[in-house]
Amino acid sequence: MLPPKPRKRGPSRAEAEALATQAFGFLAADPERITRFLSLTGIAAESVRRAASEPGFLPAVLDYFLNDEALLVAFAEQSATAPEAIIAARAALDSASPRSRGE
Repeated sequence: MLPPKPRKRGPSRAEAEALATQAFGFLAADPERITRFLSLTGIAAESVRRAASEPGFLPAVLDYFLNDEALLVAFAEQSATAPEAIIAARAALDSASPRSRGE
């Protein structure tokens, strides 16, 4: 009998935050991308720093990518990251939030 396959662990919260930060940098590097992101999220350009310090910002960045397949694929290719890793990072941010743990 074969031993059970080790269960793959998802990214840590720190790894997920790093990926979301990298994704935001990908947006910020392109004027059209960042303008669209700001427009759709309602964040004013002068408020980005403040918004980025809010707990829901990084999950929202990943949600934005997950809702735009072309953008997701472009970022995945540029960052040499599997799209599935971006999905896992989003899940890690959700499961690591105090609200999701009932705190």
